[in-house]
Formats: sequence, structure tokens, C-alpha cells
Amino acid sequence: MIDELLEQNVSRETYDKLRAYEALIRKWNPSINLVAKSTLSNVWNRHIIDSAQVYTAAFGEKSSIWTDIGSGGGLPGIVIATLTQGEDQQTNVTMVESDKRKSVFLRTAIRELGLSNAEVINERIEDAQISISDIVSARALAPLTDLFTLSRGFADQNTTFLFQKGRNWASEIEVAQNHWSFEYDAIKSETDSNAVILKIRGLSRV
Repeated sequence: MIDELLEQNVSRETYDKLRAYEALIRKWNPSINLVAKSTLSNVWNRHIIDSAQVYTAAFGEKSSIWTDIGSGGGLPGIVIATLTQGEDQQTNVTMVESDKRKSVFLRTAIRELGLSNAEVINERIEDAQISISDIVSARALAPLTDLFTLSRGFADQNTTFLFQKGRNWASEIEVAQNHWSFEYDAIKSETDSNAVILKIRGLSRV
């Protein structure tokens, strides 16, 4: 399981930061809907381990500039920033979140966890000024075609997209291919048998 691999392969400091982030979600969730109430009892596996899979999927990819769109409560953005902090190649994680209260939570998490490699942009994705990114990620945000449209201002053909998708991922691919050309791998989720992480490269309009 990725849970066991995570505990074995990250530093104790990193693991403790992820547990501290779990505690922050539990503390803030009653006042800000960061995760569904029905999943609050299983934050670690359902949300943090689920998000850590995106970091695993990025292995081998250049990731100096990582943009997480529609970050919400920081899933996967805060998890990515925590796991990449201190790597030989610095990864700077930008989280884009339009909701002001969730942005306050994200900034609080960044401060309390000491994530010097992370920042928050509290704007609509369409309005945000973002550098061309090596990696763009999103979790449960929008259909694939919309994600491509939202990302086009800060992505090019060298950008890798990592999008977490549920049981309808294949139909989303089919629809997107009517308008976009791309290569993809569907990496099976270890936390949800119906879900995948879509790893997409070489995006261009048809």
C-alpha cells in the first residue's frame, strides 16, 4: 500500500508534517467545508494518501514549477509541497483557489507546516497570472475538456498534467479527443478501485 511506502520512504519530519496537516483539516472542517463530512473520519487514506499518489505519478518528470488549480483545502497542493520540500531540485508549488476562506486556510497550513516552497493565489483560474508550468494538477475540479481550457494560459507542449478522475474517466478522454490532441497514461488509484490519475503530455488543439 502507498501508505506503508510513504511512511518508509519519506523523512520523519515530512511524515509528521502530513499528520499535522491532517489535524488542521479536522480542526477547520466544521467551519469551512474542506472535505465532505462523510470522509472526515478517514482523512488520512481518503484524502492525504489519495493525494500522495499524484506525487508518485510525477516521478521522472521535471517539476520545478508545479501549479495546482482549484486547490480547495490543499488536496493535492499542500501534500505535494510537503513531499517535495527539501528535494535536491526545488519544486515551487502554486495553489490557485478562488474561495477566500479556503485561501486563508491554505496560507495558514503553509505557515504552520513551514512550507517555504508553496504559495497561494486567491483568484479565479482564468484571471490568475501564472508562469508556464512543468506540472499542472487538479483533483475533482472539472471535466477534462474544461481543465485543458482553464490551463492553456500557463501550459505548453512540455507540460505534464496530473488529473485525478473517477469512474467516468474514459468517457472524458473520448470527449476531450474531439478537441485536443494528447498522449496519456491512466494510472490506477490505490485508494479507489474506480478511479485513476490521468498523466497527460503533449497537449495541443486539434
